[in-house]
Amino acid sequence: MEYFRKYLNAPQGTAGQPTGVDTVERLVDRVQSSTLLDDRRDAVRALKAMSKKFRLEVGTQAMDVLVQTLETDRSDSEITGYALDALCNVLSNEPLDDDDESNMPANLPGDLGAQFTEIFTKKQENVSLLLSLLEEYDFHVRWPTVKLLTILLTNKGKDLQEAILVSPMGVSKLMDLLSDSREIIRNDALLLLTQLTKGNTNLQKIVAFENAFERLLDIVRDEGNSDGGVVVEDCLFLLTTLLKNNSSNQNFFRESSYIQRLTPYFDLDSQHTHSQAGWSAQKVSNLHLMLQLVRCLVSPNTPQQQITACQKTMFQCGLLKQLCTILMASGVPADVLTETINTVAEVIRGNLQNQEYFASVMAPSNPPRPAIVVLLMSMVNEKQPFPLRCAVLYCFQSFLYKNEVGQSQIVTTLLPTSSDANQITAGQLLCGGLFSGDSLSNWFAAVALLHAISENDTQKEQLLRVQLATSIGSPPVSLLQQCCNILAQGGKFQTRIGLLQLLCAWLIDSPITVAHFLANSANVPYLITQVSASDSDENESIVQGLCAFLLGITVLYNDEQNETFNKGSLRQIIEKRIGLETFTEKLSQVPKNESYTKAAKKPHVSYKQSSEVVFDYEFTRIFKALEVEALDAVSTDAGRKENKAKLANLQQHEMVVNQYKDIIQEQDQRLNDLQQKHLELQSKHSMSEEQVQQLKDQVQQLKDQNSLLKVQKGAQSHPAADAKKEEEIRSLQEQLEKMRLDNANKDSVIEKLKTDVTVLEARVVNTCSSEEDKENIVPSESEVLQTTINRLQNDLQELRTSAAEKDNEISRLSVQNNEAEAEIQSLKQRLESNAETQADPAELAKLMEEKMTLQDRLRKSNEENLKQLDKFNKMEEEKNGVLSEKKGVEEELETLKKEQEDLLVLLADQDTKIANYKKLLKDNNIPVEDDDDDDDDDLDEDLDDD
Repeated sequence: MEYFRKYLNAPQGTAGQPTGVDTVERLVDRVQSSTLLDDRRDAVRALKAMSKKFRLEVGTQAMDVLVQTLETDRSDSEITGYALDALCNVLSNEPLDDDDESNMPANLPGDLGAQFTEIFTKKQENVSLLLSLLEEYDFHVRWPTVKLLTILLTNKGKDLQEAILVSPMGVSKLMDLLSDSREIIRNDALLLLTQLTKGNTNLQKIVAFENAFERLLDIVRDEGNSDGGVVVEDCLFLLTTLLKNNSSNQNFFRESSYIQRLTPYFDLDSQHTHSQAGWSAQKVSNLHLMLQLVRCLVSPNTPQQQITACQKTMFQCGLLKQLCTILMASGVPADVLTETINTVAEVIRGNLQNQEYFASVMAPSNPPRPAIVVLLMSMVNEKQPFPLRCAVLYCFQSFLYKNEVGQSQIVTTLLPTSSDANQITAGQLLCGGLFSGDSLSNWFAAVALLHAISENDTQKEQLLRVQLATSIGSPPVSLLQQCCNILAQGGKFQTRIGLLQLLCAWLIDSPITVAHFLANSANVPYLITQVSASDSDENESIVQGLCAFLLGITVLYNDEQNETFNKGSLRQIIEKRIGLETFTEKLSQVPKNESYTKAAKKPHVSYKQSSEVVFDYEFTRIFKALEVEALDAVSTDAGRKENKAKLANLQQHEMVVNQYKDIIQEQDQRLNDLQQKHLELQSKHSMSEEQVQQLKDQVQQLKDQNSLLKVQKGAQSHPAADAKKEEEIRSLQEQLEKMRLDNANKDSVIEKLKTDVTVLEARVVNTCSSEEDKENIVPSESEVLQTTINRLQNDLQELRTSAAEKDNEISRLSVQNNEAEAEIQSLKQRLESNAETQADPAELAKLMEEKMTLQDRLRKSNEENLKQLDKFNKMEEEKNGVLSEKKGVEEELETLKKEQEDLLVLLADQDTKIANYKKLLKDNNIPVEDDDDDDDDDLDEDLDDD
C-alpha cells in the first residue's frame, strides 16, 4: 500500500476538520475493536457511504477489514451487504459523479480499480470467500457478490478465471445463479458468465457441460424469443461466446439437438412483424445475435466436418427455410437483412443439397422470381447500402462454391435462349452491372462472373459464346472482347481491377480462351504498355502487377496456334520491351499490397468502405498458386536460372519484409505488454511495500518473543529455583503422607476408645444385674450414671461424624494436591520447551540479523512505536498472569498446611476428651476393660458425634 501513500498525503480538509483519511482510519479502528455487532455494522455502513468519494482511502486502509468482516460476520446479512457494496465501489472502474470527482486527488492513477483488484485477487482465499457467499440466498448478500465478481472479471479477467477454474465447484455455484427466481440476480449472472468465459476455452467447456445451453435457451424462450428484452440479448451473447471458435462446444450443441431449438427464433409469421414499424431496436439487436449464433456453427473457420454436419441439421429442421423466408420478406430492416444474407451464405456454402434448395427459393413477386435474381438486383444497384451489396456477393459466391450445377445455371442465363425476353435473368443483371457506370457495380459483377467459371473449364468455354450488342446497327461483340475494350479505355480503378481479375481467372487452364484473347492484336500491346509504365501510384502499381500476371498467363497456357504471339515471341517482347527484372518487380508488387493480404485471410466479403474493395479471396488463392509458374513461363532458357535466382531473392526479400512486419507487430505487442507490466509492477511495488510493513510487524513480534524467551530462559537457568520447586513438591508430598498417618493413628485411637467404653458399660450392666447390688445402689446415683453414659455415647457419635468429615476433607486435599502437582509439572515442561526453542543459535542469529536490518526503519514511525509499547504491555500482563498462577499454587499449599494443623489440634482435643471420659468413669468406680465389645460400639458412636 506504500504506492498509494503519496496520494493519501494530499490535503483533503480544512484546518480543524477531520480529513477523509482520518475518518476512514477511525471507522476501521471501530470495526476492528468493537465487540457489539451493531457498532461494527454502523462503521461498515459509514465506510460504504465513503467508498465512492474516498475510494483511495477506503481501498488502502479498509479493504482487509472489509474482507475480514465477510468472514467473521457473514451470519449477519446486513453488515455483509454493506461490506460487499463498499468493495464494489472501491474496485469498480466506472466513472464517478461530478461531485465525487471534484473531491478526488488530481494525480490519482486512472486504473485504480484494476490495481486494487490485483491486490484483492492475489489471495486465492478471497475469491473462494466470494464464491462461498453465493450460497447465501439473502438478496443483500447474493446480488452484491455477483456484482463484485463481475467487476473483478472486468478488471483482471485472466487472473480471476484461473482462480475460479481451480476453485472446487466454483463454476457450478455460478451456474446455479441462472436458476434464481429473482430476475435481477439472474440477469447479472448472465453478464458475469459472459465475462468469465471470454477467451477461455476450458471455462467455456465447463460452463457448457453444466447444462448452460439448456438453461439459456429456456430463458430465451420464456422471455419471448426475439421479441424479448435485453435479457434475451445477454443470453444470446453468452451462447455466442460459448460456441465461437470452440469446436468441442459446437459438436456438443449439435449432438444435443439444440440446433432444432433455434428454428422458432426466425418464425416471423408467429411474431407478427410484417412491417418495419414492428421492429424495435431491441428486436433488431436480438435477431442480429441469433443470426450470429447460427454463423458460429457454420463459419468457414470451423472444421469442415463440423460445418457439413451442422448444415445438414439446419436443412432438416427447417432452419434454412426460415432464413430464406426472412430473406424474401418485406419490411425487414437493412442491417437484419444483411446479416441474414451472410448467414444463408454460410449455411449453403459447399453443401450441394442446401445450394439446390436455395436455387429453388422464389421471391413473392409478380411474376415470381428466383431469390438469386432478386439478390443480384440489389448487388448491382448503387443505391442499396454498401454492406448489403457485399453480403449479396458473398452469398452468390457461397452458392457457386463447389457447385458446378449452379455455375452452369448462371452461365446458361448469359447465352442466347428462346425464353421470355422480358424476364430478368442473373446473366442479364451481371452483364448490366459489368458495364454500368458505377465502378463498384463493375467490380461486383466481374467477381461474380469469376466465381461462375472458377475451376470449371467447360463454363469458361461456354462464356466465350456470350455475345453482346453494344449499339444499334453494330455487330455483336463477344464478352471477352468487350471486357478488353473497356479495360483499354482506362476507366476507374475498381473497374479495371475487377476486369483484370476476371480475365486472369478466365484464361487459367483454358488455352482456347488464351487463343481468343491473343486473337485481338491490341490486347498484348496494351498489357506491355501497362507493365512497362513507371507510375509510382499505389493503385497503378497494382494494375501493372495484374497486367504482368495476365501476360504471364498468356505465355503459360499458350497453345502455339497464334504465330504472332506464341510463347517464344511473347518472351522476346517481354524481355525487350519490359525486361525480366522489371517484369518480376511489377509482379511482386501485388502480394505486397495491404489489400491483397487482407483479402487472402477469409472468404467473407467484409469491407467497411467501398474504397477498400480491391481483391477477391478466390483470386488471391489463384495468384498465390500460379505466381511462380507465370514468372518462369516468361523467362528464356538462358535467363531462367537468373530469373529463379532473382525470384528467390525476391521471395527472400518478401520474407524479410514479412519478418519485419512480424517484428513490428511483435514490438507493438511487446510495447503493450510492457505497458501492462509497468502497471503490474506498480501494483507489485505497492504490494511489496505492504509486505515490508508486514515484515516489520513480524520482526517486532519476534523481537518481543525473543525478549520474553530470554526472561523465561533466565528464570529457568537458576538451579536454586528448580531446587526450591522440587523441594516444595517433596514437602507437599511429605505433608500428605503425614496427614494419612495421622488419620490412621486417629482411627486406632478411636477403636481403643470404643473398646474402653464397651468394657465400662459391660461392668456397669454386670454390677447392676445382681439384686443385692440393685438394692444397695441409690436411685439418684444410678440415674446420674445412666445420664453420663448417654452423654458419653453422644460425644462418641459426634466424634465419629467429625472423623468422617475429616476423611472427606483429606481426600479432597489429596486431589487438589495432585492437580497442583500436575500443573507445576506442565509449567515446568513448557518452560523447558521454550528454552529448547530459544536454544537454536542459527535461528537466533537469523532473527537478530533481521532485527538489525529493519531497526532503523522501525524507529522512524511513532505509530509503530506505540504498537510496540502496546504489545510489550500485553506480554507483561501475560507474565503477571503466570506469576499469579504460581502464587495461587503457593496459597493452596499454605491452606493445606493450616488444615493439617487444625486436624492435629482436633485430634489432640479428642485425646484430651477421651482421657477425661476415662477419668470420669474411674471416678464413678466404673472399670474399663478391653473385652466389653457391645458397649464399646455405643461409646464409639458418642465419640463420633462429639
